[in-house]
Amino acid sequence: MTKIGARKAWFQVHKWIGLILAVLIIPISLTGAALVWHDALDKTLNAGRFATSGAVRLAPAAYLSAARARVPGAVAQLTLGTGDEPVAVSFAGDGKPQAGPPARTTVYLDPPTAHVLDVANSNAGIVRVMHRLHGSLMVPGVGRQIVGWIGVAMLISSFSGLWLWWPTIGSWVRGLRWRRHRNLDTNLHHLFGFWIALPLFVLSLTGAWISFPAFFGALSVQAPQRGGGPDRAAMMRAKPLATPALGVDQVVAKASAMAGGRAQAITWPTTLKPDWTVSFGQRSVTVADDTGIAAEVPRREQAGIARLMRRIHDGTGMGPIWQVIIFLGGLLPAILAVTGIIMWWRARSWKGDLKRRQQARAAA
Repeated sequence: MTKIGARKAWFQVHKWIGLILAVLIIPISLTGAALVWHDALDKTLNAGRFATSGAVRLAPAAYLSAARARVPGAVAQLTLGTGDEPVAVSFAGDGKPQAGPPARTTVYLDPPTAHVLDVANSNAGIVRVMHRLHGSLMVPGVGRQIVGWIGVAMLISSFSGLWLWWPTIGSWVRGLRWRRHRNLDTNLHHLFGFWIALPLFVLSLTGAWISFPAFFGALSVQAPQRGGGPDRAAMMRAKPLATPALGVDQVVAKASAMAGGRAQAITWPTTLKPDWTVSFGQRSVTVADDTGIAAEVPRREQAGIARLMRRIHDGTGMGPIWQVIIFLGGLLPAILAVTGIIMWWRARSWKGDLKRRQQARAAA
């Protein structure tokens, strides 16, 4: 294939990816840009939830008692957090089958007083809706896979867009000119497309990785052989034990004796896994509910890589420069989708007019 032929082929690929997926790319991109500032957005929209009076932590049982006085049911997790963040106690849902993560009711508490600040459903609120839209387009069951394949398509779009941006004549520096075309939208498409191509490639790759963790995890590291136990989805839907044998303070004491430091989250034993899990940041300890035996959870290399991919994708702990790049990486693709549609419509109209003039001349 000649260079011109390859360019025409990549143009068709780039054009139809943009046209077919534009209606999906725009909401995914805009919600991704907004969620870069997730914490600030959450605090703005739910100010009462974060109106804490200090950072002093009480015993976990005190928070448990205060939350249960407000919401009945089985507790799934207690998140102590750090600093002056509110303490969160999550209660299991009603057990009704549903697609996606099971709904939970979360009680937010003031750390020094255990005063209830807010009660919310895990699937409610603007921030949560944006997460669901960005991660699964709010499509039950297969939404995450759809978003993953859109990420793969965006990888191809980034590469093909850079190919088409490259000037056919002269140095690549010519491509940085503002006025490569007489139309504003075309100039915006060329210029924004160049500067966002590499970040968009990285964001698309990490997004696909998050959507297909098993596939990419197998490529990055030899995954350990798993037995015939329940899968991750079944574990998420397992019911927490309503009356575990051990008390939460007792569990935290046993886990802290092994790991040291202060517990940040406690996950209750379930009908499928009768062990408590206590998180200390980078370390986790399980405590058997029947015997009280504590054991440190071994770190998995695969999980570390997956965590890094997520941090790169959402900017958590990556510094303000990368967060700004991610924000632009979410905002600019929406602009590229709109300008691309305008360019396609103009070309379609121009070709239609040309065809009609040619037919008129032929008829004359």
